[in-house]
Amino acid sequence: MKLVLASKSPRRSELLAQLGYQFDCIAADIDESVLTGESPGNYVERLSGEKAAAIAETFEKTQADNTLVLGSDTAVVVDDVILGKPKDINDGQRMLAMLSGRSHQVITGIAVAHAGKITSELVVTEVSFKSLSPQEIKRYWQTGEPQDKAGAYGIQGIGGQFVTGIRGSYSAVVGLPLYETAQILLACGMPTQVQTDE
Repeated sequence: MKLVLASKSPRRSELLAQLGYQFDCIAADIDESVLTGESPGNYVERLSGEKAAAIAETFEKTQADNTLVLGSDTAVVVDDVILGKPKDINDGQRMLAMLSGRSHQVITGIAVAHAGKITSELVVTEVSFKSLSPQEIKRYWQTGEPQDKAGAYGIQGIGGQFVTGIRGSYSAVVGLPLYETAQILLACGMPTQVQTDE
């Protein structure tokens, strides 16, 4: 069985490699707009499924039956508002100010496309931030780290120093929940080195 990660994210690739899988990475080109009235959970679940399906559709039938395509998407959510990747410095600073001194949710969806079916799961993690001064926000933006990250921060980098607590999956906040990913791939017939599908 072949495994394909429908992403070019170095963070997702590193996390999947931690599970011991051999895989290819192919980025999925999909419209990531939020649909009118769509909840954050439905949005993340839809995008992870669409990413997996978009890559799975590129394989011929014989290949598709022997290939699992893993899609994933992550959204930072505060007050039911999805914080995507910041458009510019003002947007990034606005997001960080919204996260300052309070808790928010990080919702990560994973989906596996195989043999014409999509299997998916959502992981919700609560992350608490310390209060950030305007100077801290500005200096953090200037590091360049928040500029390509949902919610304008990276928990696995410099932004980790702002996190006062986490309830849920750390790896999901980084981009790929390890436990849930191993379980969903096992259910689809691809065990890790230490699992068995018996």
